[in-house]
Amino acid sequence: MIQTINSVFKAQQAHKYTLRNSNATQRINKLSALKSSIQAHEKEIYAALQSDLRKSEFESAITEIIFIYAEIDFAIKNLSDWMRPVKVGKTITALTAKNRIYYEPKGVCLIISPWNYPFQLLMAPLISAIAAGNCAILKPSELSSETSSIICRIIEKCFEESEVSCFEGDAELSTYLLSLPFDHIFFTGSTAVGKIVMEAAAKNLTSLTLELGGKSPTLIDETANLDTAASKIAWGKLTNAGQTCIAPDYILIHESLEQAFIEKYKSAVHQMFYTKSGELNLDSYAKIINKKHFNRIEALISDAVDKGAKIPFGGNGDDATQTITPTILTALPENANIMKEEIFGPVLPIITFKKIEEAISLINKMDKPLALYIFSQDKKRIQQVIKNTSAGGTCVNDVLIHISNPKLPFGGVNRSGLGSCHGQYGFKTFSHERAIVFQSKLEMSNLIYPPYEKKGWVLKWLKKLM
Repeated sequence: MIQTINSVFKAQQAHKYTLRNSNATQRINKLSALKSSIQAHEKEIYAALQSDLRKSEFESAITEIIFIYAEIDFAIKNLSDWMRPVKVGKTITALTAKNRIYYEPKGVCLIISPWNYPFQLLMAPLISAIAAGNCAILKPSELSSETSSIICRIIEKCFEESEVSCFEGDAELSTYLLSLPFDHIFFTGSTAVGKIVMEAAAKNLTSLTLELGGKSPTLIDETANLDTAASKIAWGKLTNAGQTCIAPDYILIHESLEQAFIEKYKSAVHQMFYTKSGELNLDSYAKIINKKHFNRIEALISDAVDKGAKIPFGGNGDDATQTITPTILTALPENANIMKEEIFGPVLPIITFKKIEEAISLINKMDKPLALYIFSQDKKRIQQVIKNTSAGGTCVNDVLIHISNPKLPFGGVNRSGLGSCHGQYGFKTFSHERAIVFQSKLEMSNLIYPPYEKKGWVLKWLKKLM
């Protein structure tokens, strides 16, 4: 496979100079062809996601397929505007010059995607890469092998390998790909692996985008609508069995509301994910991706309980189906491992506070999260939290939905990620903003050339103009 990769990489390095001159119509045609190919393989994609993660067709449609259709349609609608050179203002030192920003493709890009939303999280950056006029090599996750296989078949039918190519393999393949001198790397995954990717990129001075994760807090104050909060958090936490990078990771709630919230959360969970006879509905509730992650989540629950935490709801696991029931943890000790790492599962720790400052302090003791959620009706309180914390993105009185708006940048900050994606932000991520100055014949820059004797008046003139 290494020989094939090298051959494809060499072909893309040569072809990138052709692609950089492609116009909006040509790129739009490629995006349209990609959409048509996805539509032709919809049933296969649904079957693959069912096999890999036990995702229902409806959930897969909402979180994976329709999401990507919307991303493609938005790019097609706006691409001509995105590609147009941007006029910028003049300066004192170049009063007669024309200044522009050109968006040129970075070249050959590597896209490494994860297993939790295996279709969406590969296709979304690919759409941006195509819109920006790049070549791309794709490495989908080996853990979601069925989805990875159908992705590679779609790519093979849509593109020449000198433009876009897909390779399946494990971490060894990723390591080799990262050793190549790509023009840009787009990685979605864990913070730990993100560090490895960043180190590899540094060896070739390759620019990169890191979409990582972290512990996204959800703050509920005493003015919040608990019915709304419980319902939205139950959906956001348990979609894909909690295996979502922006899922509410833990709850910070005013102490007077803890018990009421638990009851409302349990009610919402039963309404969404349980049958009328009280059994977990596996037709609408995803499984944990593999035994390794199943065991990791169970270990986090056991560690918390061993250290004094309580389980007022759930806590059961079925190894045979790789299913962990929706779970709540309370009375968490500070040294519980579940508060030290991203859960990535259907377990919801609840921590109480008396004053909002306590909650803000706890958020700021941890790494900056990918998302922060606030449930409150107090506008001053909401602004207090926003102004005194940092997060990749924030929703007020909702969860997850900011990722679905292509007019907003999506990305992390520091340990939760570097750079942004979606819509024009994705286009810019895969583009180099090139500064261009067109000097006119009436330029006056020679006024600052040597010799400098008797040119003191030039400095005085410039100072007055500034």
